[in-house]
Amino acid sequence: MKLVYIGTYPPRECGIGIFTQDLYRAMVADPDKEKADTLPAENPVEGFVVAMNDHDLEYAYPEEVKVVIRQEQQRDYLKAVKYINLSGAELCILEHEFGIFGGQNGMYILPLLHRLEIPLIVTLHTILEKPSYNEKAVLEQICKMAYKIVVMSHKAIEFLHSIYDVDPGKIELIEHGVPDIQFDQEQSKKAFKLEKKKFLLTFGIISRNKGIETVIKALPKVIEKHPDVVYMVLGKTHPNVLHHSGEEYRNFLHLLVKTLHLQEHVIFLNEFIDQNELFRYLAASDIYITPYLNEAQITSGTLSYAVGVGSAVISTPYWHATELLDGGRGRLFGFNDSVALSTILLELLDYPQALKKIRKKARDYGKTITWSKSGDKYVALARAVCRDKPEVVSRPETLIDPLMLPPFSLDHIRRLTDDTGIIQHAKFGIPNLKEGYCLDDNARALLMVLMDYQQTKNKIALSLAPIYLSYIHFMQNEDGTFRNFLSFSRQFLDEVGSEDSFGRTIWALGYLLGNAPNDAYYQTGKLVFFDALPNFEKIQSIRGIANTMLGISYYLTSNPSDESMVETLRNLAHKLVNHYGANRTEDWKWFEPLLAYDNGILPLALLHAAEILPEERIRAVALESMGFLTKTTLHDGYLSIIGNENWYQKEGERSQFAQQPIDALAMILMYQQAFHLTKDKEYLSKLFSCFMWFLGENDLRMSLFDFETKGCCDGFESNGINRNQGAESSLAYLISYLIVLQAFEEFEEKQLVKTTGQGR
Repeated sequence: MKLVYIGTYPPRECGIGIFTQDLYRAMVADPDKEKADTLPAENPVEGFVVAMNDHDLEYAYPEEVKVVIRQEQQRDYLKAVKYINLSGAELCILEHEFGIFGGQNGMYILPLLHRLEIPLIVTLHTILEKPSYNEKAVLEQICKMAYKIVVMSHKAIEFLHSIYDVDPGKIELIEHGVPDIQFDQEQSKKAFKLEKKKFLLTFGIISRNKGIETVIKALPKVIEKHPDVVYMVLGKTHPNVLHHSGEEYRNFLHLLVKTLHLQEHVIFLNEFIDQNELFRYLAASDIYITPYLNEAQITSGTLSYAVGVGSAVISTPYWHATELLDGGRGRLFGFNDSVALSTILLELLDYPQALKKIRKKARDYGKTITWSKSGDKYVALARAVCRDKPEVVSRPETLIDPLMLPPFSLDHIRRLTDDTGIIQHAKFGIPNLKEGYCLDDNARALLMVLMDYQQTKNKIALSLAPIYLSYIHFMQNEDGTFRNFLSFSRQFLDEVGSEDSFGRTIWALGYLLGNAPNDAYYQTGKLVFFDALPNFEKIQSIRGIANTMLGISYYLTSNPSDESMVETLRNLAHKLVNHYGANRTEDWKWFEPLLAYDNGILPLALLHAAEILPEERIRAVALESMGFLTKTTLHDGYLSIIGNENWYQKEGERSQFAQQPIDALAMILMYQQAFHLTKDKEYLSKLFSCFMWFLGENDLRMSLFDFETKGCCDGFESNGINRNQGAESSLAYLISYLIVLQAFEEFEEKQLVKTTGQGR
């Protein structure tokens, strides 16, 4: 029986990873042991691991890890499921915790599970009593796809049935396994030079909800009577806490210790130690404490370990603790109640026999939940599922296949970027410094890196954002307009830039205000955006208007009550609609008497406005003009862009060559917003066809993406590809790429909503 396990995995420092490794070792036959046995086990268990990586970190995984999924990379999930389906595995075991999978509420795991061609068992490590809509939808969908669901407490069964409407017949209770590692307390204390101390211990990933301050506040009263008490806090700060707040909580605890004069009685060991060392500390402890601040913890591996080795546990009454410490296996005290904790500590330290009684009950219970016993239960469940041979209906491939995309890379953008901004032109793949910088491209670059960071949490993208934002700020005039061009020697080359460049800048700034990665960037973007505001309604160019409308629309996503800005959007939208009305005829449904450049941006702006403004005329013009543009440029299964040699004059001949990437980008953006607005899946098919223009589905049947430089060529002429790879074209390709990923994610989200309440 061949199994595949999906979860985090050591050496990644994560509790789920340790669980996955322990489960794997408890279930999978040891080949060396099999060779030594005279009678090998019938149908032994074999398997491999699909490991979840966090962000951009890499690990030296052991040999059982065959596939690695980077948390925020959607393509990795699809690659992994292809590998699983071809691997010969008969069953998949998923370790589920919302935070280890990418996307909103960990939804990136769903496309993988939908495409599984083998039965699924899922172990749920977190079950929320009050989930958000998306959290509930994601977990319900996982439970529907799973043939069996493993939980570790009775409370979890209750929640799954009453909150998530899961059939109790699908649920199996298998308690959290505990490694069968035993150490003598006296020897362990001696090893840590604690033989003359009463040793209190808390271990695990450190964050504010752990309530460690409650223990520290309880210590002074205890130490008055037992001055030999030492309390150790063992564990690293949670990586998400470090990312957002640094060591703020740990520093707070240190200051509290100092304020209460407990420096000789409290030890902080900021390490993630291996299991043997951890169990030696547990064996050495006299009392183990879990002082969590609220009841919402359905499973606690640290608590299971402590009970499993026979520690005397004192805990707040969170869900798992209430069950596990029942029957005299531990003591409970109220949340944030340091006085009650002091009382219990004194009681147990004053009466060692009471302490021994708790330890014995815990130790006896621990013998029933060793990993060898829990592993046997999982093996029995897996064999039963395989015997049942449940029908598995995997979902067919979607209209968008991210696996057809080359790997995403910022290599060429980094090559074009210096500490001033992004160089606008290139000679082949080399920056052309003679041409300097322009506002258009730095605005596009800011938009792209913000999108990339939002989509993949790419730290490189985030590090580039202030360069482009600084350029925009530098180029703004006192009246809020912008210069466009800057020489390589940082000399201004114009007084006021084009209205197109103004609009593109507002687009990027509006996107920043709607999707700011931090407050510093938000405040800078807000300053520049509102300094430019007096110029919004002065714009005459229809593409300048359209781009500005996009910026306003993104701004309004996070500021919907700004009525003044809504009115500005309305006035600009009416300008576009009026242009359309002045030029439209029965056979020419467009905004001007020619199709020129960046055409898709015009319907796109109205599609965004239609989402905010309840005016049927705006929506109707958006859809009708999009239909005309589609009929003109998207036929025979591929995109044929209007060339910029002579454009396409009304009643004239359309120009086929000098096709440029920004036009493909505009089409892709247009179809994404059309799908978002109408929910019509046909727009996803059109979107993906337009993206494939970059990869060779075009009039020349040649790829514009350079797999060597990771840049995009500037377009193609009648005699072939223009091999220069400037900022505009490369940014158009990368933004298009990110839009494809966004569209794929949105499609999966809509499928999630659609299938909520339905079976797999």
